[in-house]
Amino acid sequence: MSKSFGERVIQFNNELHFTARLPKGFKVLNPFIENPETMQVMAEFYKKFYNDNRQRKFIIGINPSRHGAGVTGVPFTDTKRLKSVCGIEMKTVHTHEVSSVFLYDMIMAFGGPEAFYSKFYINSPFPLAIVRHSKGDKWLNANYYDDPKLFEMVENFMIQSLKQSIALGVDTSEVFILGKKNAGFIKKLNDKAGLFGTLTPLEHPRYIQQYKSKEKQFYIDKYILTLSGLMRGRSESSVSVEE
Repeated sequence: MSKSFGERVIQFNNELHFTARLPKGFKVLNPFIENPETMQVMAEFYKKFYNDNRQRKFIIGINPSRHGAGVTGVPFTDTKRLKSVCGIEMKTVHTHEVSSVFLYDMIMAFGGPEAFYSKFYINSPFPLAIVRHSKGDKWLNANYYDDPKLFEMVENFMIQSLKQSIALGVDTSEVFILGKKNAGFIKKLNDKAGLFGTLTPLEHPRYIQQYKSKEKQFYIDKYILTLSGLMRGRSESSVSVEE
């Protein structure tokens, strides 16, 4: 019997390793290695919501944050929403992630996690957390495109990761990209590797939650209409994305 979608994701995460060099001041965090409970709750999540072989639409983020998938192993999911919405408790750590707030408000408006995750798979071109050294010996969240040298050094790894995500069983005819800057870089990767058909950008959840909270319902509606294919006929360049 072939593996389920969820089992393929679990295997992908279990085999995730990044060993290439990075520019000075950057490092990669691999939660699947650093906290044994991450692997446990991540596996529970994918067994619960992806225990089938349905093809799913692909939503592409940037890279995990230290408080979201960088802890839980589940994209845009902090420990609060992992427990309160998904019914999976993480006991060793407790986190709050701004992006997770918007995404799960949208998921609940969509019909709940069972309905949403039966149709969509979320991951990032760089599926591990990246942090950058800051003053006071602190490490802060970083995006793969924050530094030209960083992007150059992770580009091949990202293309390979996206190919592996495609192999899980996602629909490549149209993918949804979170964040304007991210969309530009995914286009570069797509031009180089020919991975996807239409690239449809959406405002990043963090941007909405942080800067557009008064218009949150508008963006929830926009997400649902776009993801459901009810906003067709608009070219990539015509989609209004600000970040």
